[in-house]
Amino acid sequence: MTDDVLFLSGPQVTRLLDTDTAIASQRAAFTALGSGAADLPAKIMHPSRFDDSVVFAYVSRLSADSGAVAKFGSVNPGNAAAGLPTIHAVVSVLDPVTGRLTAVMDGAAVTTLRTAAASAVAVDALATPDSTDLAVLGSGTQALAHVRAIARVRDLTSVRVWSPTPRHRARAAETLAELGFPAAAVGSAEEAVSGAALVAACTLSRTPVVHGEWLAPGCTVVSVGSFEPTRREVDTDVLRRSAAVVVDDPATAAEHAGPVVDALRTGLLTDLVALGDVLTGRAVARTAPGDIVYYNSVGLGIQDAAAAWAVVRAAKGERR
Repeated sequence: MTDDVLFLSGPQVTRLLDTDTAIASQRAAFTALGSGAADLPAKIMHPSRFDDSVVFAYVSRLSADSGAVAKFGSVNPGNAAAGLPTIHAVVSVLDPVTGRLTAVMDGAAVTTLRTAAASAVAVDALATPDSTDLAVLGSGTQALAHVRAIARVRDLTSVRVWSPTPRHRARAAETLAELGFPAAAVGSAEEAVSGAALVAACTLSRTPVVHGEWLAPGCTVVSVGSFEPTRREVDTDVLRRSAAVVVDDPATAAEHAGPVVDALRTGLLTDLVALGDVLTGRAVARTAPGDIVYYNSVGLGIQDAAAAWAVVRAAKGERR
């Protein structure tokens, strides 16, 4: 059975799924979700009783001509101190007609690329056209991927990077500078965020690293680390000041996204806007240039399905 199954390592996934292809896959994923055309069962996120790790499992199907995709893995925040990726996972892809195994691929690479690409889709849909200065909270793989992806939808003129460890943020800024981005490491989160038109929070923080009082009018905030109820990258004022709170999926966010869970429980927030609805024209998030807009992503299986099939098609195209 394994003779015709694709086995793809992280470097192979990264090579096959370039940034523009990843962004196109995520635009397709959220458009399908917004039009009601995708299969999206509830995901599993289970914190361990033994340490601070989280096990997760996603299953989804994007379309009739792409089979089901499942991802299983874990988040291990302690890896960061050892210089290791915090997310490890495996993705399995099934044939759309027979259900036979089609591909097995590195899930960490898929997760990194599709998460950053989805944030780029959100920025493109939610931010003002002249938003060119970016603040990045975090200095790891996901933070770097976000700069690369957002640069494909906005012409970035400045990037300010902050994370708690000085050598990590300095290394991230140096890496981005080598790629041609005007990046600088700064000494505080406030220094990074203040005045920025775009803010990307890419941390695993349980306490806010972005405060609403720092946000400039017209700012668009993207948070990808508040993916379970105990994680809160932004404070209450971010949601209070936002003209719209946009999420990848309202039902999933209401259960998993820490700042959203709190805001709904306290009555601060009564309405969530789905990114897919914005893309399909069913909802509007930004109504004026000065609006602050907040996007909270917890991650969805449909993102993995779209990205994994983009990888499979690219790999099969190379084989022809």
